[in-house]
Amino acid sequence: MAAADTTEPFRMWVGGQEQPGNAELIPIEDPATGEIFAHCHAASPADVSAAIALAHKTYKTSPWCLPSSRHQRADVLDTCAALLTRDLPSLIALEVRQTGRPLREMSAQVPSLVKWFRYYASLLRTHERPVLPTMGKLHNFLEHVPLGVVVQITPFNHPLLIAVKKIAPALAAGNCIVVKPSELTPLTTLLLGKILQEAGVPDGVFSVLPGYGAVTGKALVENPLVRKVDVTGGTVAGRAIGAIAGANLAKYTAELGGKAPLVVFDKASVELAVNGIVFGSFVASGQTCIASTRIIVQNSVMPEVLERLAAKIASITRRMGQPEHKGCMMGPLVSGRQFGNVKALVDDAVSSGKATALVGGRRMTGASELDGSDLSKGWYYEPTLLVSSDAAGPRGILDTRIWREEAFGPVICVVGFDTEAQAVELANDSEFGLGAGIWTTDLSQAFRVAEQIDAGITWVNTHHRNDPSSPWGGAKSASGVGSENGIDAYHAYTTTKSTIINYASTEEALATDDWFREGDGNVRYG
Repeated sequence: MAAADTTEPFRMWVGGQEQPGNAELIPIEDPATGEIFAHCHAASPADVSAAIALAHKTYKTSPWCLPSSRHQRADVLDTCAALLTRDLPSLIALEVRQTGRPLREMSAQVPSLVKWFRYYASLLRTHERPVLPTMGKLHNFLEHVPLGVVVQITPFNHPLLIAVKKIAPALAAGNCIVVKPSELTPLTTLLLGKILQEAGVPDGVFSVLPGYGAVTGKALVENPLVRKVDVTGGTVAGRAIGAIAGANLAKYTAELGGKAPLVVFDKASVELAVNGIVFGSFVASGQTCIASTRIIVQNSVMPEVLERLAAKIASITRRMGQPEHKGCMMGPLVSGRQFGNVKALVDDAVSSGKATALVGGRRMTGASELDGSDLSKGWYYEPTLLVSSDAAGPRGILDTRIWREEAFGPVICVVGFDTEAQAVELANDSEFGLGAGIWTTDLSQAFRVAEQIDAGITWVNTHHRNDPSSPWGGAKSASGVGSENGIDAYHAYTTTKSTIINYASTEEALATDDWFREGDGNVRYG
């Protein structure tokens, strides 16, 4: 491993300025080379307490948090979009370096983030305040008011995308936010603090506290001043965080694990379906919660699907190299730990005799065919295609851990089916229910199968489509609670305030509202 970088460490962002943390420095590794290219200050429990206290004070005193400031907040969110667009080159370059994801991926993903700020700015300007029907001369106004201090915990795979998906609705609603990015990829989220401040977000409204989950994350979610916790991560961690948040009666949103099925029917365009499979499976080196890792193919088209998949995977493998290279199609896994998890699951499936690797299944070493770089220095794993072994019996790969557990890497399992009912059964054979894909040109079949698949998001003849207006959440508990995006995410960052106004004249009120008047007569209730 190369020597540590000696530049000034990145600092926390608190109160509108960079501040040192009181915990150990976090080393930031380039996953493509193994080099520690930066360090980052981490927040101690005392740092967490101080940041949340500041956020709470800001919530209590800043006009930003009042319902009447909604148009000001909309203007600021639009400015955020403009400034983010201005700073795209530097953000993209840093996102590539810390994640190991190819430049072509980040150049497509990061510019799309402006849509979230613009969407929630538009929502603020158009969202109506309802007046409910009531008995008598009363108007009952409903107002969505901010919760207060909210904590957001974001993962390593889409550092800016997932942060912005949470930050934009929380800011729109008028909350004060404390973000803990993944300790593997905190740098771009820290830079976002400066952009938001320049756009007009008041100091104290937005803070970023890097750190490790067991220390910084735990201190954040345990704090009783926190009124909502929003996390994207693994199922085990999500359940633990949810238990803590629940003990404080804080609101909770969690986008957790996935093991997305992708069903290919014989009425699909096989070429299009294979393109969809490799995109859904290998973008971000398979490190996405909706990666299409369980490929369920009608047996009549299985030979063609496998042949085309093998050819497509070989094409990807030939073009793996340094993520900064414009021709790089897939980069490394984010860390040695993540690499070890993927390797262990593949090795377990193959060594059990239940699965065979038709393609891949190994660490990449030697010189890249793309750019000549030494792949053995990074966490490169071949895109891998697993099928049931010939001697494994009727279930084969279905009885392996990798069929059921989230690998979070570039590995797909392919199984066959004969009937539509079998396809649905295989698709639902998981504790996860976040994303799913269906490939068929038969519209009736698409509707029938989509209705039966237990997933929060189902794509037909496409995959991994994401829009600020479209809800993003799971249908089973292992995939989380609640959803991101759309008006539901905005509402999840608010509580409803009901204001009831009596507009009857004084004479009418005296005649009807003297509850304790002398004598007989009817009295109202409600």
